[in-house]
Amino acid sequence: MSNPIKVDIWSDVACPWCYIGKRKIESAIREFSSQDSTAPVEVEYHSYLLNPDMPVDYEGGQTDYLAQHKGMPRDQVIAMTERLVAIAKDVGLDYDMGHMHMTNTVLAHQLLQYAKTQGKQVEMKERIMSAHFVEALHVGRAEVLADLASDVGLDRAEVLRVLESEEFLPAFEADLAQAQAYGISGVPFFVIDGKYGVSGAQNPDVFVKAFNQILEARA
Repeated sequence: MSNPIKVDIWSDVACPWCYIGKRKIESAIREFSSQDSTAPVEVEYHSYLLNPDMPVDYEGGQTDYLAQHKGMPRDQVIAMTERLVAIAKDVGLDYDMGHMHMTNTVLAHQLLQYAKTQGKQVEMKERIMSAHFVEALHVGRAEVLADLASDVGLDRAEVLRVLESEEFLPAFEADLAQAQAYGISGVPFFVIDGKYGVSGAQNPDVFVKAFNQILEARA
């Protein structure tokens, strides 16, 4: 087996395009792996905070937030949301934007940092994003996050302790600092093998092309 191709992904669990991007990179990895099994692809997720000032319990939905805080016309927000839901459905995701809880994601990111140390980061990322976008659960609350962590095999009591202690807050902040150093201003953002930067939820062929370019460069 050759050296793995590393994909570092900066994203926020409250970013709808990040979940779509997750599905697209997963599809790209499956396609690439079917072409060349000698170079495995390893994924690591990194924290990014889209709305630092978002409260844990926001009164309203996404339409309210974008209309009130971003100054977007409500009709435009509704049309944009409908398009987003359709794109999500194309990659197998059934977004429930009407019931989704807008919330601060700092706790969720700390849980992901902890899950990384337990070898469960990818599973935890999927569980949180599904809970947020598909199941409309409140992922800003420690009790809900602990339940989700239990679903992927993490100890619920330990997760509550970790979140209360904030011991993984420095790791979260280090990811934010690295994003700033890279000049990342939007997510999802993919750094492939430390060489290629890909911004946005690109189609799988974009990632497959990058993987193949890396193999050619190595050869």
